[in-house]
Parts: sequence; C-alpha cells; structure tokens
Amino acid sequence: MTLSKVAVLGAGSWGTALAKLLSDKGHETHLWARREAQARAIEQDRENAAYLPGFALASCLHATSNLAEALEDAELLVSVVPTHGLRSVLEQAMPLLREDAAIASASKGIENESLDLVSQIFDQHLPPDRRHFFTCIGGPSFAKEVAAGIPTAVSVGGHDERVTAAVQEAFTTDRFRVYSTDDVIGVEVGGAMKNVIAIAAGIADGLGFGHNTRAALITRGLAEISRLAVNLGAHPLTLAGLSGMGDLVLTATGDLSRNRTVGLRLGRGQSLEEILGDMTQVAEGVKTTRSARDLAAKIGVDMPITETVYAVLYEGLAPRAAVADLMTRPPRAERG
Repeated sequence: MTLSKVAVLGAGSWGTALAKLLSDKGHETHLWARREAQARAIEQDRENAAYLPGFALASCLHATSNLAEALEDAELLVSVVPTHGLRSVLEQAMPLLREDAAIASASKGIENESLDLVSQIFDQHLPPDRRHFFTCIGGPSFAKEVAAGIPTAVSVGGHDERVTAAVQEAFTTDRFRVYSTDDVIGVEVGGAMKNVIAIAAGIADGLGFGHNTRAALITRGLAEISRLAVNLGAHPLTLAGLSGMGDLVLTATGDLSRNRTVGLRLGRGQSLEEILGDMTQVAEGVKTTRSARDLAAKIGVDMPITETVYAVLYEGLAPRAAVADLMTRPPRAERG
C-alpha cells in the first residue's frame, strides 16, 4: 500500500508543517485552508506567512480552499482540523474521499457536547467497512521544529497493520521518525489530555513556582491521563511513550506551547477572555478541559488537576487558590 497523493485538511501551523514534511519528501500534497484568501496567499507566496512564517513550501504543495479539489484522488487524508470544527468538515469531506484512502488524524481533543474522541467522530462518518483505514498521530512535535527539520519522533496508532505501516512510511524521513502501535485510544487520549496539564504547568510557572512544582504537575498529570486512557481501553504503557509522557513533557515545558502560554498568562493575572482574544491559533486545551472534566465525571475517573484547571478557566477560581486546593487534598497512596 503506497500513499503518494496527500490531502492535508487544516492550514494552521501544524497542518502546514505536516504538509511541508510530506511535500518535501516528494508527495503530491494539497493543503486545504478554510479561507480562500489564506489559500491564495500560500499558493502565491509559497509560504504560510500567517501561521508558519519563514519556511518555503515545495512546488508539489498546492493550497486550496476547495475541498473537492484538495481531496481529488487523495490516497492519504491528513486531518489537522481543530476538534470543535471537525464534525462539520467531515460531513462535507467524507463523501468526496476515495473509498480506499488511508486517514491520519493529527487533531487533538475531545468534543465538548458528545464527549467523543476524534476516532469516534470519524467512525460516525465512515461506513463500517472503511473504519480500519483510520490512524492517528501523536507525540512531542512542535510545528516550527518539524518544519525546520529538527529531529523528531512520533507514534502512529491504527487498527489495521497494513494501513498503519503505510502511514508510517508516508511520514518517515531522516529527520522525522515514526513508531507504530495498535493503541489508537492511548495515542488519542495522550494527545488530547497533555494540553490540559500544560495549562496547569503554565499557571504554576506564571505564579513564579519552581521546577519542583512543574515536575509534580507533569508526573501527577500523567497519572490522570493514564487513568482516563486505561478506563477507555488504552494500554498503560502507551502513556509512558511518545504520545503520553513525551508529548506531555514537551507541551508542559516548551516555550512554543500555546496551552502552556495560556496557563502562564493566567498565572500572571490575565483573564481568559483577554488571552484568547490575543491568540491567532487555537489552544485546544481550553475546550478539552471542559470535555475531559465532563467525561471523567461520566465514567467515574478521579482527575483533580483537570477539575482544578476547569475551575480556573470556567468558574473564576484564582490560580493561587487552585494550587492551594491541589496541595491540601486528603493524603492518598501514589498508585491507584
């Protein structure tokens, strides 16, 4: 199974970085942007100046705002649409996609109202006999560093070994290493939940706390992520890998992290409305916090850091009081 013609849906920084990676490798790549003006600018300037400035795009990459044009004969669909907008895009895109096309989701989140994972949203838009074409990509990978060719390792999860191997091969380069796994849920939950914990770590940094606090939040945050993922059917070791611990460490500590930046500014006293008003790209963790908190309550999983981040984002809890609430919870065993 060879995947040489690719459609990337979503022309933000991550979508553009993946489209650049694939087109630099020689794949004929169409990058779909929601806005016609953005697509036209990318196509003319050979650069996504709005979201990934300074990186020249190969001649085999074409930008378009026409879904039918982007998906025509595509052998691989790469979805980088934010989770809250994914369902509406899939309703238009899936009828246009060829029946044997592989799918690689790089969207990270949990839908607010339905509490569905991204794979579940795709399942609802794919016939049962095509669901095995779905895979998802996760791991520590800032868009700017991938575009710059900085060595990066990620994981791709899929249910069909042949499809997963084909997606793995499509993305692999000498600077982008892809590992495979059959644990789709683990990859998805790790990618979604690391954004919530990154907000918490950012809050602690914004309050001026030190490395001890950050390390505690990352470690106990990973415990929360693992509890949720395993409850949903994931393998616990997946969360110790690239799409769990790896992605969490990067997002909770890196200066390029949008979600950590949200937390950092909250910790410094800015309001959520002010922060989001200044941002040109989506910080998925803000919406994911709500859905993760609701999902945890629905299935009975204890997630105190997520609950506390929710209280800061949506209930007006002061960041310093949030830390005090977490530190003064009743003592408990570390495992369990």
